[in-house]
Amino acid sequence: MAETVAGRKKKVEALPRPRTKKAERTTEDKPSESTLLALARQVRGWADSVLGIAGAAADVSFNVAKSMLPKPGQKAALEKAGSVLRGMREAAGLSVAELGQAIDLKDPSLLELVEHGKVALPFEIILRLASVLGRNDPIPFVMKLTRTYNPDIWQTLENLGIGRLMLQVGREREIVNIYRANDAARRLSDEDFAAILDFTRKAFDMALAFRSQGRKPRASPPPAPAPE
Repeated sequence: MAETVAGRKKKVEALPRPRTKKAERTTEDKPSESTLLALARQVRGWADSVLGIAGAAADVSFNVAKSMLPKPGQKAALEKAGSVLRGMREAAGLSVAELGQAIDLKDPSLLELVEHGKVALPFEIILRLASVLGRNDPIPFVMKLTRTYNPDIWQTLENLGIGRLMLQVGREREIVNIYRANDAARRLSDEDFAAILDFTRKAFDMALAFRSQGRKPRASPPPAPAPE
C-alpha cells in the first residue's frame, strides 16, 4: 500500500507543470513596436493641440485635417497665405502630389486644403516646405508662414527675442536679394560698384529721414491775427 502511494507521488512529480497564466499574460501584454509608434503619434497630436498649433501632423489623415477649420477672423489671412504658397509651388514647377512627396507628407490633400485657406499649417510642415520652396532664403519663408499659421509660436519667439532677430535677418536678406536679382550689378567693376554703393547708402539714409519726418505730427498753424 505504501509503495503504491509512493509510486503515485513520483508519477505526479514527473508530470510537466502547466505554464502559469501570469507568465502568459506578461508575454501577451508586451506592447509591439507599432503600438508604441501609434502612441507616440497620439501624444504628438495632443502636444500640438496644447500649444495651439492649428493644423495637423505630417501623417495626419484627410478627415482629421478637414475637421481643423480656421477661426472666422483667420479666414482672410489663411486664404492670402495659401495663395502665396500656391504661387511658390507653381513657380517651382511642382504639383501638389510632387510637393507632398518631396516633404514626405503622407496625405497631400492637406496641401490642397492649405492653398485654399481651409486649414493652417503646423510648424513642422513649414520647416519642411522651407527646405523645398525656400531653400535660397529659408528664414524669411519660415517667418512669413509662421506669422500667419502659428501666431502662438511666433509670439513665443518674440518674447524670447528670437523673433526680432529673425526679422532683422529677413530684412537683410531682402536687401541682398535686390542685388542678386540684378545681373548687371554683378558685372560691375570695383570702382563702379563702390560708386553705386555710396549712392545707395546716401539714398537709404535720405529715405529713412523722409519716413521719419512723415511720421512726426505736423505743427498746427499759428492762429490768425485778430482783426483790428
